[in-house]
Amino acid sequence: MTDYVQQVSEDFSPLERLEIENLRMHKNELLLDIEKLKSEIENVMAEIQDFEEAEENKVNERNKQFASGKKKFNMDPKKGIQYLVDNKILEWRPLAVAEFLYKEEGLNKTAIGDFLGERDDMNIQILKAFLELHEFSDLNLVQALRQFLWSFRLPGEAQKIDRMMEAFAMRYCDCNPDMFQSTDTCYILSFAIIMLNTSLHNPNVKDKTTLERFISMNRGINNGGNLPDELLMKLYESIRSEPFKIPEDDGNDLTHTFFNPDREGWLLKLGGRVKTWKRRWFILTDNCLYYFEYTTDKEPRGIIPLENLCVREVAYPRKPYCLELYNPNSRGQKIKACKTETDGRVVEGKHQSYMISAATAEERDDWIESIRASITKDPFYDLVTVRKRKVINNVAHE
Repeated sequence: MTDYVQQVSEDFSPLERLEIENLRMHKNELLLDIEKLKSEIENVMAEIQDFEEAEENKVNERNKQFASGKKKFNMDPKKGIQYLVDNKILEWRPLAVAEFLYKEEGLNKTAIGDFLGERDDMNIQILKAFLELHEFSDLNLVQALRQFLWSFRLPGEAQKIDRMMEAFAMRYCDCNPDMFQSTDTCYILSFAIIMLNTSLHNPNVKDKTTLERFISMNRGINNGGNLPDELLMKLYESIRSEPFKIPEDDGNDLTHTFFNPDREGWLLKLGGRVKTWKRRWFILTDNCLYYFEYTTDKEPRGIIPLENLCVREVAYPRKPYCLELYNPNSRGQKIKACKTETDGRVVEGKHQSYMISAATAEERDDWIESIRASITKDPFYDLVTVRKRKVINNVAHE
């Protein structure tokens, strides 16, 4: 083959041989260019891979910060929102924050309610934007309340409840402009419905509100006029047939429950079955008394709902400064409470009453006062009374 090439090449003229040599050199140059392009492509592909990995790391870091922000929010709403804003994950605009609270999964519903109820101007704008994400057109008041109360949990502070229910009433009336004479009417009736729900579906309430009493208690709230009986009957039947569903906290983090307690401290508790005194860390919040074995425990050993209970000072042999939690209407029966056994099982409490001992008389008296305040705290009635008085005064001055 080589002889053939050499033989052929001898047949070419000097000019043709020069042209062939030029072609060979050009081919070599092309091959070098191809190798150079391959190298450049490999470098570009490596840069693209590095960029994609960097972007993926950024996304992963952002997701971590987002998850961390949500956890912080569930423990302290203000700090959680601030963290997300500082890390440029959330814009500090009313609609952006409202959409985060309304749409994001994994947020503690109690924390949402606590944040929405704040009185700062920005929080009030966020609450308004949050309400505007709800569409109440052509819904009766019970249907609208079901939707609204499912998106968060009402806080316990009266002023926060007032702001949130005021915002709800304004939004409902905007969506249904011909339903009521004023937002005051909507506000009062909303509370009446919430209290009706408690009356009809809380087993501890013995005196159930009748339809007649529900209609009677809402006389004159429509700027001095009465609402149609048919409307009130429909609302009553809706609640009677189906209670409000209270959302569970999506955050699954008990820490927030105890973040800002009414009172906390070490006390001695007398056992229910085995009558021995044990030192426990007690936390009073949200009308419940929680007790822990250690202050660092994330979950309580026991929970005592205070609804329908009373507290009093009591003398106990060889143990000073005692107080007792008891149910005045169900003496001799076990109090509805729960405790966690050592194997992790949650069981019903064994107590007919709870005997608790403080370190000093002053500490005992402070606990009694705090527990009584928690038991009697029902902001709904006070808020409705004030608003009804406002309606009556407005009518009187017209």
